[in-house]
Amino acid sequence: MAGHFMKTDLLINGNRRTLDADNRTSLLDALRHHLGLTGAKKGCDHGQCGACTVLINGRRINACLTLACMHDGDEITTIEGLGSAEALSPMQRAFVNHDGFQCGYCTPGQICSATAMLEEIEAGWPSHVTADMTAKPSLDEHEIGERMSGNLCRCAAYPNIVDAIRDAAWRDQE
Repeated sequence: MAGHFMKTDLLINGNRRTLDADNRTSLLDALRHHLGLTGAKKGCDHGQCGACTVLINGRRINACLTLACMHDGDEITTIEGLGSAEALSPMQRAFVNHDGFQCGYCTPGQICSATAMLEEIEAGWPSHVTADMTAKPSLDEHEIGERMSGNLCRCAAYPNIVDAIRDAAWRDQE
């Protein structure tokens, strides 16, 4: 049975793109296979690993769990939109400086997730482990671990990832 095709207008990394795809196409497959943005990775295809994390209207989301057609008009930021080889974002620079990657497969999702996580903390959003619900959450190991728990690293670069996140947060406050 053939699917139904529909046009979806997306604002991806600041550029308007029109997608004409089957309405069952996941956002991840649309990004990778229809639009040529291969930074977000397909790790588990079940929303458990976070390798496909992108930002939609500033919030992190697993691109494998949402349909592209659901984001008509939305602003989508992928790892390609956070920075470039010539101008790394603060989080990308921190990951490089702290060796927050090994094989690099999960790194785009880690960086997108960590970027949004710092915005959540800045907005005062508590997590499950936030001790004081009335104060700005701290950036201790437990808080970062809880907030990044949806992003897995098979190489176990977690200590370096935590250090990179702390460094990027510290630089944002300068």
